[in-house]
Amino acid sequence: MPLSMAREGEKNVIKRIGGRDDTRRFLENLGFVVGSAVTVVAQTGGNLIVNIKESRVAIGRDMANKIMV
Repeated sequence: MPLSMAREGEKNVIKRIGGRDDTRRFLENLGFVVGSAVTVVAQTGGNLIVNIKESRVAIGRDMANKIMV
């Protein structure tokens, strides 16, 4: 399922990252790599705040839809 559908506080593992090469590279630079643990901290509007590699990152729903957990 896409990260945008994950429940708040639930720990998930990234299975696949979709999108174009530049999008995947951008997400990889933020720490979103296959096998990493990610937790949704909050959902506000269409944006998500997530914990990834001991950092909090805000991403839009369109980016979160490209990350499969």
